[in-house]
Amino acid sequence: MTSLAVGLRKAPDRPRLSPLLRLLIGTQLAFNIGFYAVLPFLAEHLGQGIGMAGWLVGFVLGLRTFSQQGLFVVGGALADRYGIRPVVLAGCVLRIAGFAWLGYAAQTWSVIGAVLVIGLAAALFSPAVESEVARQAVLWEESGGGSRTRVLALLTVAGQAGAFVGPLLGALLLSIDFRTVCLAGAGVFVLVLAGHAWLLPQHIPGRDRVELRGGMGKLLRNRRFLALCCAYGAYLLAYNQLYLALPDEVERAMGSQAPVAWLFALSSLLVVAAQLPVTRWVGERLSLRRSMVAGLLLIAVGFAVVAAARPAGWTGTLGLLPAAGFVVLLTFGQMLVAPVARAWVPDLAEEGRLGLYTGALSSVSGLIVLAGSSATGTLLDTGLPTAVPWLVLAAVPALAITLLPRR
Repeated sequence: MTSLAVGLRKAPDRPRLSPLLRLLIGTQLAFNIGFYAVLPFLAEHLGQGIGMAGWLVGFVLGLRTFSQQGLFVVGGALADRYGIRPVVLAGCVLRIAGFAWLGYAAQTWSVIGAVLVIGLAAALFSPAVESEVARQAVLWEESGGGSRTRVLALLTVAGQAGAFVGPLLGALLLSIDFRTVCLAGAGVFVLVLAGHAWLLPQHIPGRDRVELRGGMGKLLRNRRFLALCCAYGAYLLAYNQLYLALPDEVERAMGSQAPVAWLFALSSLLVVAAQLPVTRWVGERLSLRRSMVAGLLLIAVGFAVVAAARPAGWTGTLGLLPAAGFVVLLTFGQMLVAPVARAWVPDLAEEGRLGLYTGALSSVSGLIVLAGSSATGTLLDTGLPTAVPWLVLAAVPALAITLLPRR
């Protein structure tokens, strides 16, 4: 039985997760299956299938990230104002339209339009779902169910399971063509839309709707919340090195980036298998702040491992071991940081604006990653001694610890 199934099952001494929580966690699984069935194959389709130049492919992919991550704060605010049901349903409709459009898009303007719609869809439904899961997790904790981080950990496991299954589905359908992959992704969201139209309540008790005006000003004056956003952004910047620094290190060691796919699979499987036990063990021993400190330290050590091994210049299987150690330590750090950051937001958010704050956590940290990734790319290309870039990267999560709110 998977960790997700065990987590959703009723424990003998714990209250059962509510039907709403089980629906929302299952939603995260379905979202990622549909999304990751398409995303890993998009770059190759744009370059090989449509014939876009490399810079234009990068621009389109960056535009998708910006339209999604940058607008999370908007989706969260809309969820606070109108409730999560209409926002989630609208997001599903847009995702269906975006995937179907992408499957038939053959010109640059059409691809850009489809990608913007796909990103906007996630900017609507993701903060709505995540904020309600966080709110329900607090209620679950208050009812004696245990630490709220365990519920947020289930959300992480569901997301990683979807990210693992989605590419397998996409690779299977890619043998037909990319359009089939896109339509299959759209089909997943048709099922999600139908399920939510049937099961998602019109009004969720305890979630009062608030006006859009006034919330952003108080958020920008909330220093403790902004400090959490910056620390979380540093974590995401470190995690983003799976896509930037890690491939560079693997290619140096092996002469090819092929092993990167196996290291990605290792990371996903570790989260699916170990997230819940780790969260349970840590939740019984550490506060939210100490859990994030431990996670950021593990990530820093992961970078330091590669920095320490770089001067030796190992290659082949031996040279791949530091990269594998980095992935393992980064993944365990992620298991400590990601659920805890989401669990911390309800304590820092203004009453009635949990959606806004949940969205802002993603938007602010996304901007940090956008700026930091450019700096990281420059750092890796400067020709500095081999260990220096990895030592600098190790300092990022270590320094982020000083930003965490004290209380």
